[in-house]
Amino acid sequence: MRVLALDSTTRDGSVALLDVSATDGAVTLVDERLGDSARTHAERLPSELTDLLAAHHLSVADVDLFAVASGPGSFTGLRIGIATMQGFALATGRPLIGVSALEALARSASLSDRVTRPADKEAGTTVAAWIDAYRRDVFSSLYRSQPDGALIEQDGPRVDDPLATLTRWRAAGFLPAGFIGTGATLYAAGIASIFPSARVAAAPPLAAALGSLAAARFARGESPHPAGLQPLYVRRPDAELAREKSRTGR
Repeated sequence: MRVLALDSTTRDGSVALLDVSATDGAVTLVDERLGDSARTHAERLPSELTDLLAAHHLSVADVDLFAVASGPGSFTGLRIGIATMQGFALATGRPLIGVSALEALARSASLSDRVTRPADKEAGTTVAAWIDAYRRDVFSSLYRSQPDGALIEQDGPRVDDPLATLTRWRAAGFLPAGFIGTGATLYAAGIASIFPSARVAAAPPLAAALGSLAAARFARGESPHPAGLQPLYVRRPDAELAREKSRTGR
């Protein structure tokens, strides 16, 4: 099974092609590429995806499953990325699975020695995914990583002040072994003040992790209709808030 994955939550974004074994479900990364941040997603898509396929002598019709980051992240990037993959899925009659960028970050972290230690992997560890939400906030989520690679959500997607998030987690008894993402590197000093033993790592390209998680969900029987995929904004879009303010005068 071939999986084509797209992350458009950041300026760079990424695309990936994966192959899933029909025998044992093993996932092989065929190719992963960062996007061209000098151009907008509207300018780059869908060509970055079709170029990736063409490099491996494939077309969109050869893809069995599409995966896309559902958010949180850039509102415009999310809309363009989701619309692009919905178009591919609807045109080919193939399934499309949306995956949280926060979950993909945690997936990357749980497999990386830069964020977790070998002993952590054996016993399972708590990993924090942080994405810079601007306005001095972070999009955050907390996951318990299992030795088999599965992730158990411990604190769902939120947007809040970094220090408030850290304080809330400490009060709840959480002890993250690692933090990963643009928000983690930006607020590394604050993290160290609350969780001094936690590792902090930059965000890697996410498309491969998105594709791997989507393949696992598809194997469990998930096959939602592409038209039903909704962005995971976490924070309400500015345009929506502006419309509400104009209606209420507040």
